[in-house]
Amino acid sequence: MIINDLYRKFASCHVLWRLILLNVGAIVLLRLVWIVSEMCGSPAVNLLQWVGVPSQGDLLFSRPWTPLTYMFAHFSLIHIFVNMLWLYWVGKLFLHYFNTKQLVALYVLGGLGGALIYVGGYALLPISNALSTPLIGASASVFAIALAIAVYAPNHKIRFFFFIEPFSLKWLVAVMVVMMFLGNGTEMVGSHLAHLGGAIVGVLYGWQMQKGHDITVWLNQCFDAIANMANRFKRAPGQPIGGTKFRGSASASSASSPRQAPSEQEIDIILAKLKRSGYGALTEHEKSILFQASQK
Repeated sequence: MIINDLYRKFASCHVLWRLILLNVGAIVLLRLVWIVSEMCGSPAVNLLQWVGVPSQGDLLFSRPWTPLTYMFAHFSLIHIFVNMLWLYWVGKLFLHYFNTKQLVALYVLGGLGGALIYVGGYALLPISNALSTPLIGASASVFAIALAIAVYAPNHKIRFFFFIEPFSLKWLVAVMVVMMFLGNGTEMVGSHLAHLGGAIVGVLYGWQMQKGHDITVWLNQCFDAIANMANRFKRAPGQPIGGTKFRGSASASSASSPRQAPSEQEIDIILAKLKRSGYGALTEHEKSILFQASQK
């Protein structure tokens, strides 16, 4: 019952909060398992190697899921606090111009870009030693979202902390990029590479969106296909593809009767959802209502 209640609350949250909760849930799980393993006398158990991206290409082939899991995994409380604070802030700015499906897709795409540059950097650049600790954290995804909105709307005015006068978003993101390269030591090389990968994805996204091209379309199509497949498995036995069960002549007659014209309030609700989350977020019923209203 508790798990069902948590799932319902999670499903009802805004998408931005879902991303944050996934990161928080992951660090709680990682730390709980780590504590249990320490209490059982197994300090050698290292969960991070199974969720983080290894710097060695041969290890990556044996753990192909890590480019997806690492972007939700943290172990340091400071690390997750800073990342989630930035994710919330730049995510809110991103949603001023784009929808929630694009936010999730860019988060994943930025993380994948960070993993690609991270592994490619260690394979191609003359870096002396590969990292023993795998790459974890949402930094690459956050950089992708921040750079995307900075490229798309560089002159968006913001107020930040103690600054009295608003200033352009591009200057704040420029400071973020400069700070990315201020770390010293070989332990920061992996983070720099991942940040660079996320930044490249974000710049590409913002640049292409200025031209009207959404580079996350294919990824959202994959998400939709996975969701449709999951819905088919969850469908009750004997339920037809359309999702309607016919019980007796009354149901059949109601199915064959002409559909009532949608009300103006119903259309307004669907249009608001369309503006907020995009056409892909509409159900088939809502799409049919919009189509029916467009014929008038």
